[in-house]
Amino acid sequence: MEKRIQADMVAAMKAKDSVKLASLRAIKAAIMLAKTAEGATGEVTDQDVVKIIQKLVKQRKESAQQYNDAGRPELAENELAEASAMEVYLPKQLSEAEVEAELEKIIAEVGASQPSDMGKVMGVATKRLAGLAEGRMISTLVKKLLSR
Repeated sequence: MEKRIQADMVAAMKAKDSVKLASLRAIKAAIMLAKTAEGATGEVTDQDVVKIIQKLVKQRKESAQQYNDAGRPELAENELAEASAMEVYLPKQLSEAEVEAELEKIIAEVGASQPSDMGKVMGVATKRLAGLAEGRMISTLVKKLLSR
């Protein structure tokens, strides 16, 4: 995945696609930071790269929201463009219905039946749905399903 990002970065430079280039440079910088972080092995797996990109996309979307709140739509637009350029490298996200169906299976597996069992369900769900669904959506759906 890291090689793909590098190759796409070169292509973006040649195409003079500044938004995609900025997005890819941000990803590359975050990967380099992860590789050189204290206690790191100097290698990152594709799964690590996906987590890094998810974090960057989330940051971009939060920044866009803050820019919109501050009345700066042109800056928000740029953040959202970068986020969408980064999302290309993420696995396809599950729909809300698909996540709910998976959560119902998990709830049955762990034997959860009341809202106080949320921790058990979330522990399994966040591992199984990592990269496939946003954590906020998972927790909202778990609350809804357990409060029935």
